[in-house]
Amino acid sequence: MSALLDKRRAGVLLHITSLPNLGGGGDLGKEAYNFVNFLHDIGITVWQTLPLGMPHGDGSPYQCLSAHAGNPALISIDWLVDKGWLEAAEACVDCQSGNACGKTCLLSKAFFGFQSHAQLADHGDFQKFCLEKASWLDDFALFIALRNLFGHQSWNQWPEGLKQREAASLNESKHLLKTAMDSIKFEQYVFFKQWAELKAYAQSKNVLLFGDIPIFVAYDSADVWANRQVFKLNQAGEMDVVAGVPPDYFSENGQRWGNPHYDWDYLQQTGFKWWLERLESQYQLFDILRIDHFRGFEAAWEIPGDEETAINGSWVKAPGAALLQAIQTALPHLSLIAEDLGIITDEVEALRDEFGLPGMKILQFAFDGNSGNPYLPSNYPHNCVVYTGTHDNDTTLGWFDSLADGEKQGIYDYLGWSSLPMPDALIHAAMASVANLAIIPMQDLLRLGSVDRMNTPGTVEGNWRWSFNWSQLAPEMAGFVAHKVKVFGRAVV
Repeated sequence: MSALLDKRRAGVLLHITSLPNLGGGGDLGKEAYNFVNFLHDIGITVWQTLPLGMPHGDGSPYQCLSAHAGNPALISIDWLVDKGWLEAAEACVDCQSGNACGKTCLLSKAFFGFQSHAQLADHGDFQKFCLEKASWLDDFALFIALRNLFGHQSWNQWPEGLKQREAASLNESKHLLKTAMDSIKFEQYVFFKQWAELKAYAQSKNVLLFGDIPIFVAYDSADVWANRQVFKLNQAGEMDVVAGVPPDYFSENGQRWGNPHYDWDYLQQTGFKWWLERLESQYQLFDILRIDHFRGFEAAWEIPGDEETAINGSWVKAPGAALLQAIQTALPHLSLIAEDLGIITDEVEALRDEFGLPGMKILQFAFDGNSGNPYLPSNYPHNCVVYTGTHDNDTTLGWFDSLADGEKQGIYDYLGWSSLPMPDALIHAAMASVANLAIIPMQDLLRLGSVDRMNTPGTVEGNWRWSFNWSQLAPEMAGFVAHKVKVFGRAVV
């Protein structure tokens, strides 16, 4: 068990994009620091976010253009102004809004400002960053520059020489696109710089940063384009099989994610180098990491590429124990949490427990009338993380309001706290449980309904856009949570 996770703690789940922002779409500016202060004031010591990568057009942080790079849309423009790399008059609210083109333009201007006005020490720091991250940054910068050049087409639609990464084509492109690549590298430098400052501030306030790493990467990504041998692709670079999950609680047709599967034989032969480098990148950003779809380390659902749904697939084994042993050896201080939801077998549980990884318990899954339900607090081990709900669930209030009267009564019969309304009653149950870590989605802390949910699995419209406003936070709710943190021994000093 990780030393960070062997104490009773409480956390809040809130993605960076959900922070308040006048222009829409939160960033790493002052509101991120305000949120750390808020957590500190109420005794919360863990801030969980969703993945920080650069998403595709649908905005999903679980389908990103790189497993290493940060999302430039999260960069604080005010920080660039304070550095003197961007004129204040150019950093208007409209340019910083959810319009990606506006922010991209400002970042380009900031790069030229950096070249002209940055101190020698800053230039040296930038060069050092580029050298330290070269193993992924060089490919990523060229990938994004080419993707922009070709109108955001997937790499498998590029000219054959670039699709197949022929040396002559790559060298020519690097020469022609050098300025664009340097600007892209600068964006990553600024992102990592701002995140490091936020992490240091959170540490000073006794707040741990908790990240999320999708087990699979997007097909249209720098990772797949530059490391085709890591994935199950045919000679043409296409996918004959894709990843997903079979029918479950979230979807009767399962979920066809469309990600490429790993060539585990190749990965094992190379000592899992690709995976270790990926985790090292995330370890620099976070104190704790959740492995999304952990069960894929034991076996993953492979779907024929020509199938429209995830129903007709099969489980294919993965060398999870060998991978986790390699991770434990290379990164002994990394604190991992296993997302062990969905169809979980004895083998998956044995793999999780062999390496002492905390699993997840979701209270919204608990009340089916079965006293042996593993999501009921009376059945928890200490080494787990309890959530009222996740980013894929409805808010607790929305979930509860959708239930029949008899189901609602059954929940309160178990909780025994009929005087507490929802979602307060479920927050109380999470805090009171024996789980070492209790995580409350910000929507539940704000007592919000279904209209404020973050994501609806199986849909592509209207997700990942939710953000909050401080005016939504009732003072008595902050006091309620602070009291529960203290009463149930989750205030870590």
